[in-house]
Amino acid sequence: MIGRRAALALLAGGAAPWSLPAAHAGAQIEEPLADSVRTALGSAIANSAPPVPQFPDTESRLAYLRWLGAMSPRLARRKAEWHERKEFLQTVWYESRRAGLDTALVLGLIQVESAFRKFAVSRVGARGYMQVMPFWSRLIGDGDAGKLFHMQTNLRFGCVILRHYIDRERGDLFMALGRYNGSRGKAPYPNAVFAASRRWRFNDPGLPRSGAAGN
Repeated sequence: MIGRRAALALLAGGAAPWSLPAAHAGAQIEEPLADSVRTALGSAIANSAPPVPQFPDTESRLAYLRWLGAMSPRLARRKAEWHERKEFLQTVWYESRRAGLDTALVLGLIQVESAFRKFAVSRVGARGYMQVMPFWSRLIGDGDAGKLFHMQTNLRFGCVILRHYIDRERGDLFMALGRYNGSRGKAPYPNAVFAASRRWRFNDPGLPRSGAAGN
């Protein structure tokens, strides 16, 4: 559930999303982690291949394919090669849902953080698509921050960290996004992410209008 501040931020964020600056965030703070968070991040380092989505039925698979078909043209400016674009979108879809996150929100965050640049590095040293700070690799793995440029590792870390912050903030997306950015309680970063996420909303034409998905 989006809190009151998040709803206000959605209304206030009117900037054109593709004009937003990139690679300015990632100033997460080192803090104690729950065992479940450590496990999720550790497994990301161990896996190298893009995840393969599993579907309980044919309609679920078709819904995913409709989403993929809608998102791919929107991302073509940033990732021209189809295979790379497909693997990226498939991994974002998988990792966002695995972490219980809105896929459009995650794509908006990536847009603001790195402008979809795999090797983006911020002025504070945050790395990759979701601008993950190097200390996370030291806390979870072998300390090799270069692994944060690996697509699945970066997206898994970013989604799990954001989920961790949402839980810490008791579901308040506005505060959680600020914590992710290192600007907790300040509006510019959450506003930018909420505004960017609008580009990635998807109303599934294959579903009844009242049940259209927002991912």
